[in-house]
Amino acid sequence: MRLTRRHALLGSMALAGLPAGRALAQAANYPTHPVSVIVPFAPGGSTDFVARLLAQHLSTRFGQQFVVDNRAGASGTVGQAFLARARPDGYTLGVVPNGTFAMAPFMFERLPYDNDRAFAPIGMLATNAMFICVAPNAPYRTLQDLLAAAKSRPGTISYASAGSGVANHLGVELMLDMAGASMLHVPYRSGAQGVQAVMAKETALSFVDSVTAVPYLRSGELRALAVTSAERSKEVPDVPTVAESGLPGYRASTDFGFFAPAGTPEPIIRQLAEAARTIMLSPEVREKLAPLSIDPVGGTPEQFGPYAEEERNRWGGLIRKRNIKPE
Repeated sequence: MRLTRRHALLGSMALAGLPAGRALAQAANYPTHPVSVIVPFAPGGSTDFVARLLAQHLSTRFGQQFVVDNRAGASGTVGQAFLARARPDGYTLGVVPNGTFAMAPFMFERLPYDNDRAFAPIGMLATNAMFICVAPNAPYRTLQDLLAAAKSRPGTISYASAGSGVANHLGVELMLDMAGASMLHVPYRSGAQGVQAVMAKETALSFVDSVTAVPYLRSGELRALAVTSAERSKEVPDVPTVAESGLPGYRASTDFGFFAPAGTPEPIIRQLAEAARTIMLSPEVREKLAPLSIDPVGGTPEQFGPYAEEERNRWGGLIRKRNIKPE
């Protein structure tokens, strides 16, 4: 998603014909009724967790209910399309992972929205690592074991994902590209279904977001070979990084952006950005995120542009190089 300062200021360019004074008045009274927060994935994953935590605190801060609305499907693009069609009045927002706003556009020939122009960024909320998870009795004790097996039996070891083009699909593909290996991709409708597939031995592994993975790792129902972040998780420090496991420079994460439909008045965008930043960086929220290895960011609309451009270039290049298609 080519998000620049111009996109961050889309509200000021398209106030739906409202005079500036009226737009400011709307922002001063905002919100006057409940706000819908679209999550383009099923309940239970990391995107849903971050969105519900944010919505809870926004409800308290603004004195109106911010209600999470899960609209899963097509790598998050079903929910993203709903957000694109919503009225740009601040009453429909979205918490969207990078798999949807920076990866999925390269996976589909056509999207039901203009990915470059349909959304106004509010800011980055948080980022979290993924764990490379296998069943407790899986034959692979280390990531090196897994990659050696993948090289010896190309395309036969299967991995689960939450759908084509999402972070835990392309994170695996980046690892395989760097290692010179191949595996069989098995997409599911959600990360939770992918976890169940690993536990039932329907697939050998999955990249599992930290919200989902950490409880299973602690209970012993899953075992982690590596973590995808640049540094080890403070909550599970015995798990090495992918970079430490033989792929220097590897990094992948699920990152969460906060969006409104393009044309949402800039004063409302600014209110939401300041509120989200204060909430995500508050000690209370940090305390809730830390045990799940989620790092709050609390960025501004202007900071979103360079990050999104980097993500587009990085993942778009990988998708083209490996000729990755929807499944």
